[in-house]
Amino acid sequence: APSEMCIRDSYAPILEREETDLVETDVREAELIKYANNAFLASKVSLVNELGNIAKEYGADAYEVLEAVGLDDRISARFMRSGLGWGGSCFPKDVAALRAGAREQGYDPDLLDAVVSVNDEQPTRLVSLLADHVSLDSARIAVLGLSFKPGTDDIRKSRALDVIDELQTRGATVVAYDPVAMDNVREQYGETRFDGALEFAASSADALADADGTVVATDWPEFDELSFDGMAQRVVVDGRRIEVDARDLEVYEGLTW
Repeated sequence: APSEMCIRDSYAPILEREETDLVETDVREAELIKYANNAFLASKVSLVNELGNIAKEYGADAYEVLEAVGLDDRISARFMRSGLGWGGSCFPKDVAALRAGAREQGYDPDLLDAVVSVNDEQPTRLVSLLADHVSLDSARIAVLGLSFKPGTDDIRKSRALDVIDELQTRGATVVAYDPVAMDNVREQYGETRFDGALEFAASSADALADADGTVVATDWPEFDELSFDGMAQRVVVDGRRIEVDARDLEVYEGLTW
């Protein structure tokens, strides 16, 4: 068919690569392959985070545990970093579409519901860890990172925004810094989601200055080996496992380690 030939011509350079797999299937299966792929990856991340939460309760380092688990080639080492959870555009919308589509057909996707529930709870767990060490009411809290992952200014469904919501609900004043995503937050959410109560810092050092606590929401490389000397209380709760010398801090808590 002409349309099939156009598609084949468009993908010809990719299909010529040795590592490219070609799957020919009908439209319905093709649609579900796309949704199922992202639902599977989102599920893996949530499972890893749940295992990380359990490891934390036992005083174990989830990263050591999951590094060993990832050596099993049936599981693999990909998507094994536990932490604050998944965001962006693809995982949230594809999992939501698959859940909604299942319910339209009369099927309750209990496992996918749990995947979303675990993911949605991680920001609250992060803030609760901080609250164990800092009285959040009227506290000045630095949030490092606003994009849903490093290397992008994309803030769609970013876990950092949920962290800020929770901090403000608990009465904290939030000062945030991100290398590239602050303008997007200002434009999309500054006056609505946060009621103008979110401050933006010109640098990570400015965000940390006089802060009563810090949370790490995005693992930008520039956050590795930060100096926390300017903080009022050197308390850091890390949702992404950046490189930190905990000896320089009064308190260092990893979300799952």
